Amino acid sequence: MRYDVVFHVDEDAAHLDAALTNIRNYYAALPQERFTAVLLVNGPAIKLMGADGAHAQALAEAAGLGLTVRVCRNALRHFGLAPEWLCPVCEIVPAGVVELVARQAEGYAYIKP
Repeated sequence: MRYDVVFHVDEDAAHLDAALTNIRNYYAALPQERFTAVLLVNGPAIKLMGADGAHAQALAEAAGLGLTVRVCRNALRHFGLAPEWLCPVCEIVPAGVVELVARQAEGYAYIKP
């Protein structure tokens, strides 16, 4: 079975907290499996991705498990945030919605807490 997964957060801190819990649980439940896990953040949730933000440590810990964190360049622009402001674990993608479509086309499961 394939366990590649994309977690999508585009709302508030409660949704990001839920996603981070889901991600930790996912890794804990599949210790022997090889998979790719991606957290895709776009929309207003981009404002939660700052290097000095409340979620920075949890994002770094999740990245340490193997999670890839991708954020939408369009959302950064829309909310006037500079790329340098982001947590170091974040990778910028041109458009979050395109990233979601691409991952799903590759067979990733889609989770939106």
